[in-house]
Amino acid sequence: MLTTQLDALKDDISHTVSWALKEDLGAHVSQSADANQDITAMLIPEAEQAVATVISREDCIICGVAWVNEVFAQLDKSLGHTGDKATKITWFVNDGEAVAANTTLFELEGYARTLLTGERVALNFLQSLCGTATITSQYVKELAGSNTKLLDTRKTLPGLRSAQKYAVLCGGGVNHRIGLFDAFLIKENHIAACGGINKAIATAKANHSDKTVEVEVESLDELEQALNAGADIIMLDNFTPKMIEQAVSATRGKAKLEVSGNMTIETLREYAKAGVDFISSGALTKHVLAVDLSMRFK
Repeated sequence: MLTTQLDALKDDISHTVSWALKEDLGAHVSQSADANQDITAMLIPEAEQAVATVISREDCIICGVAWVNEVFAQLDKSLGHTGDKATKITWFVNDGEAVAANTTLFELEGYARTLLTGERVALNFLQSLCGTATITSQYVKELAGSNTKLLDTRKTLPGLRSAQKYAVLCGGGVNHRIGLFDAFLIKENHIAACGGINKAIATAKANHSDKTVEVEVESLDELEQALNAGADIIMLDNFTPKMIEQAVSATRGKAKLEVSGNMTIETLREYAKAGVDFISSGALTKHVLAVDLSMRFK
């Protein structure tokens, strides 16, 4: 499954890595050696070779292998390092794998300048994506034994949505809609602008009958309206556990139920026990706590 997802992300990975390298180097990575503007790395003799290892300083779930590989692939291409001259990366872990603190994740071998130039960008991707995968895994563990699935949201870092949603998959979570184009999520302001829940849902189904229609409700009365209008998924926004139990009873399989709003790892199990189908959390991708990684030359 993860391999399939990565295949679909090739263009995104290439684009985001190029953008990140441009931030650091002050120029587009190109076919020209002039693209390498790492003035500190240029203190080292051009032909100097080095071997480095990257270690995790804390327990984590791995995510970001392809992004690290792409960083050094683009740098090598810009410097004309092909074949035997290209950076060699040996991975000892895979995406989705749980590792303990002080685990060696991968080894790099190549030109010292290249290793140092790519270090920060590569680790920025890896430690951030590992952070999302790790917190997702912790949330998923709280739902063990229930039928409730953990969903991500659109509250992602700009430009990194596909990467972060892939990280959620690595942590055992489930992707919600990718953007505004692949499913309806009718919220309070949409409802007000459309003239009510029933009209909003009816218009959605008329416009795109092949798309999932989800509607956010803030009361049991609105829940009933959404059910009667034929919503596929109903998001219970800031419902109390008791209200959620009432909502599950009233729904009886007529629609899927999602709970959202101020979800924390401490409250997940309580909401899952009520019998909802999904719990969504923006914290997985919005409150990113990077995993502590370290690169050291041998």
